Amino acid sequence: MRDNKGAMEFCDLKAQYRRLKPRVDARIQAVLEHGRFILGPEVGDLEEQLAARVGARRCLTCASGTDALLLALMALGVGAGDEVVTTPFTFFATGEMITLLGARPVFADIDPVTYNLDAAKIEAAITAKTKAILPVSLYGQPAEMDAINDIARRRGLPVIEDAAQSLGAAYKGRASGNLNTIACTSFFPSKPLGCYGDGGACFTNDDALAQAMTELRNHGQAGRYLHTRVGINGRLDTIQAAVLLAKLEVLDEELALRQEAAERYTERLKDTARTPRVLPERTSAWAQYTIEVLERPTVEKALSQAGIPTAVHYPLPLHLQPVYAELSREMGWRRGSFPAAERAAERVLSLPMHPYLTLEEIERVSAAVRNAVRSAVPAQ
Repeated sequence: MRDNKGAMEFCDLKAQYRRLKPRVDARIQAVLEHGRFILGPEVGDLEEQLAARVGARRCLTCASGTDALLLALMALGVGAGDEVVTTPFTFFATGEMITLLGARPVFADIDPVTYNLDAAKIEAAITAKTKAILPVSLYGQPAEMDAINDIARRRGLPVIEDAAQSLGAAYKGRASGNLNTIACTSFFPSKPLGCYGDGGACFTNDDALAQAMTELRNHGQAGRYLHTRVGINGRLDTIQAAVLLAKLEVLDEELALRQEAAERYTERLKDTARTPRVLPERTSAWAQYTIEVLERPTVEKALSQAGIPTAVHYPLPLHLQPVYAELSREMGWRRGSFPAAERAAERVLSLPMHPYLTLEEIERVSAAVRNAVRSAVPAQ
């Protein structure tokens, strides 16, 4: 789909809204009429439906995917002096929430095929200070959770899945969101299930952790004005829950459409660029369709000139971020320390991806990518 100026959309939320307008509007109107804008009935309904969808005992919604990570870490008691093993190739919030609590993110390199945390690199990063392992299910595909969970069990550690991009994906028949101790997802508008603002959720089968996160998201309250913990204001707005309930009704269909778009891209680009690979016994939610190209700046510029929007997720690994310069010095990390992550950061390029991509648009994007790559890397 295109906007009124004729430009292609990277993620066409307007097309989705046009389709869902009656049910979205009705859900929002119901909230406006009952007036319970904070923790209204739609919040509880959404939590029940999401928990049932992923097969987890408990789901609690919150104000953002970032808050979901924060709540999970807080519930597990992560704090000053602790370490959390995670990936350097992710959105900044993954490391940021660890640091915010006074703990230290300890990075392990990624699997170059899936871009997820390489399970074989985790053991070397664990120390006596390690409090948790935090893999990210990047671009929509779950990480190698069996191997990660095996390491965690041997070491007596909890695992938090950063499932911000993978709600709707599966790993060996189990849903992302129900693979580890806690899972955290995001409802940022461009996600496979997104609201019209910020939103997030945590999933767990541990009732004590669920209770802790429920209290933590509401100023640490166990009851009205009864504070058993120091928490945050991390509640999901009722209107956002209403939007998500409307979108949840068509999520399976939209996931199938994303899969179809991804297959079409791959068929057209497999001989032009490195295309995404979903490993056996896994599915992807296709939050992004991300290829690897040489001479990325040149390719980006050519695509922009052709009217094709692109994005880079993510151009600078966490260990090379300016804010982590001191941490990297302390840990002995430098450019070259995590070669798979650094290579990906230099080459990845995400193409338009959403359920309402037309065949014509996929053809147009694919042709533009082929032309851009040929021009950027002339035949030898």
